Amino acid sequence: MTALLYTLGVVAFVLAILVSIGLHEFGHLVPAKKFGCKVPQWFIGFGPTVWSKQVGDTEYGIKAIPLGGYVKIVGMLPPGAEHLVEETTYDEDGEPVHKVRRSNTGLFTQLISDARAAEWEYVKQHDTDRLFYRLPWWKKVIVMAGGPTVNIAIAFGLFAILFATYGNPRDQVVEPTVAAVPECVIPVEEAGRECTAADPPTPAREAGILPGDEIISFNGTTFSDWESFQSLIRGNADGDAVIEVRRGDEQLTLTTNTTVTLRQTSIEDETLTEVGFLGVQPETRFETGGLVYTTSQMGTMTVETLQALGQLPVKVYEVGRAVVGLQERDPESPVSIVGGGRFAGEAASSEAFPLTEKIVTLLFLVASFNFFIGMFNFVPLLPLDGGHIAGALYEGLKRGIARLLGRPDPGHVDVARLLPVAYVVGLAMLVMGVVLIVADIVVPLRLS
Repeated sequence: MTALLYTLGVVAFVLAILVSIGLHEFGHLVPAKKFGCKVPQWFIGFGPTVWSKQVGDTEYGIKAIPLGGYVKIVGMLPPGAEHLVEETTYDEDGEPVHKVRRSNTGLFTQLISDARAAEWEYVKQHDTDRLFYRLPWWKKVIVMAGGPTVNIAIAFGLFAILFATYGNPRDQVVEPTVAAVPECVIPVEEAGRECTAADPPTPAREAGILPGDEIISFNGTTFSDWESFQSLIRGNADGDAVIEVRRGDEQLTLTTNTTVTLRQTSIEDETLTEVGFLGVQPETRFETGGLVYTTSQMGTMTVETLQALGQLPVKVYEVGRAVVGLQERDPESPVSIVGGGRFAGEAASSEAFPLTEKIVTLLFLVASFNFFIGMFNFVPLLPLDGGHIAGALYEGLKRGIARLLGRPDPGHVDVARLLPVAYVVGLAMLVMGVVLIVADIVVPLRLS
């Protein structure tokens, strides 16, 4: 049963990501068709075709390797005047006979020339007004931004539902209500062991504090949050402690003496300091909120994701070192779709997770992956969508300045000249993807 649930969790996650990828590609396809572009292919996956269906002039299908997807929009690369023959001729079927002359003056020149030739294999005589590069710059931005915007919209919708119902695990609220009262005082270096007869009882237990009690004041001082209450305790050393609590309909005054023990003063600082200790654990809940709250949280996620993207090469390098045993893998390191599938499988098969938790975990994983995919695709480098967006914005800027200055129209920006950069970035993405996939198999991260 556990293996079956694990498999179902993995399959559910992978299918959700593939659906997200398909919707990403529709985010490009729909505006491209709306603006009159020719879109001959829409596919999920790479490699051999498993299934396809021709609808109009577009072939929709699924390929064997489910590691991405693509939509083919004709005319992404302008022909380049220096690569065109003087006249393009077409056969009786409208197929071009001469379009692009291949150059052999250098490796990158040859690559660019070959890319142009491959691009124009789809162009027929009646398609000349349906080419992407001929679109106004703002339409290019809409087409290329459509894909990652869909991913971010999916993430926003899922997060909005989860934050409004289940709450946000990243934003925990500590209530002034006692969740548990430990039986004894255990030294921090021995945390996790059971109490023994030699361990002194916690002051809270001696005072008679019970789970469910709402703390009202400490030594006559009221407080607005649990952190303030905690500070009062820690500053009390081994002094008298008068604690007012609300228990049901009663308000009780309980007395004890706090004891002194070594504890961390914060999560970030691991230094142990002698502080007053009472021995109560508060109730916590996840903060909930609507659309405004979700927007605020996604703003924070955006900043964190941008910082993570800036550190991604270093993080992947460290993951690579973990793969070969040179260091431990950081629990906060990035994961591939394989790692996400592992998380989904572990959540689905864990006996500690009720059904609601399993579903919530899956939805959070899908939302998080969609948000990262969307943000990553906005990086202004080819072959990512952001690279084409940057080229379109640059074209709009150049043409706008030319109009303002009364100069001739500089024409379309030739993104083909940046193909060498695209090849380097693409290779880097491939290497990073392989490293993360291998790491998620060899040194996988697990749900805590």
